[in-house]
Amino acid sequence: MKKALAGPAKRTAKKKPERRAMIAAARRHIRTAPGRALKRVRSAGPGLIAATQRADRVANRQLQRAWPPLARSARRVGNASRLLGRRVGRRLRPVVVLLFRGLALLERHLLRAAAWAQRKATRASAVLSPERAICLTILASAVCLIASQFVDYRAVEIGQPGYAGLAATSPPTVGAETAGRAHAYLLVPLALLAAALALVALRSGARRGLGRLAFALGLLSIAVVLLVDLPAGLDAGAQASRFAGAKAVLYDGFYAQLAAAAGLMLGGALLTRARKPRLARTQGGRRSARTLFVRKQGGRPRTQPDEGLQRPGATMRGRA
Repeated sequence: MKKALAGPAKRTAKKKPERRAMIAAARRHIRTAPGRALKRVRSAGPGLIAATQRADRVANRQLQRAWPPLARSARRVGNASRLLGRRVGRRLRPVVVLLFRGLALLERHLLRAAAWAQRKATRASAVLSPERAICLTILASAVCLIASQFVDYRAVEIGQPGYAGLAATSPPTVGAETAGRAHAYLLVPLALLAAALALVALRSGARRGLGRLAFALGLLSIAVVLLVDLPAGLDAGAQASRFAGAKAVLYDGFYAQLAAAAGLMLGGALLTRARKPRLARTQGGRRSARTLFVRKQGGRPRTQPDEGLQRPGATMRGRA
């Protein structure tokens, strides 16, 4: 007989070392501090409740005893305050009435003054248009430029370093000169020409060209002030060799003519940008100086007649 094939050889398992038996330790009940406090509160609960109830009853009895005196005192205080209020009110009533009457009178006067100012401002706005205000600005700047030519614009201070720390005193000055002497009063005819342009612009419609001329005159005046007056004003000249610590300083006349020339430039620029209001014929045939609204209807511009300047006869005929 044939023998069956033998399988893989079995290995013999090694014996593991025996472990000692583990003996469970006895469990201990660990009491924490919160647990103890809770247990104490639970044990003392009925006593605390009884104590609070007793304190509540005592407080209620004390409040019941104190309530009648408090109510009587409150009524006395209320009666006294009402009586005092009546007496004070009777005495203060004439003063309060007089005060409110004065306020009402003041309000009426203020309203009248406001209405008067509004009427005057409306009339002034009808007379003094923006273009006229610009022309008056140019005229005022020209007058200031002429006046500045006869004011001292420079001088030479003597011993100026010695007076540096003294605020109450100022160093003596010599060699003061007026602004017109530096440039042989050249700005006087320029200012007169600018004033003439402003007067012509008030009555003429060609304001853009006149504005350009005024701007050019102002620019020329500033060029003369900066190129002629400034170097001459800061030059001590012969005074530097005659006196120790001599220093040339500029006075208010220099800055006055510079500001007036700048006013001419500003007025000329504004006058160049100003527009003349349109004149439209009314139904009566007269021209209106007010600016009219123009709207396009059917591709052709039409002007609305000024109803405020129509003749009464034409208005009545139109209504009829």
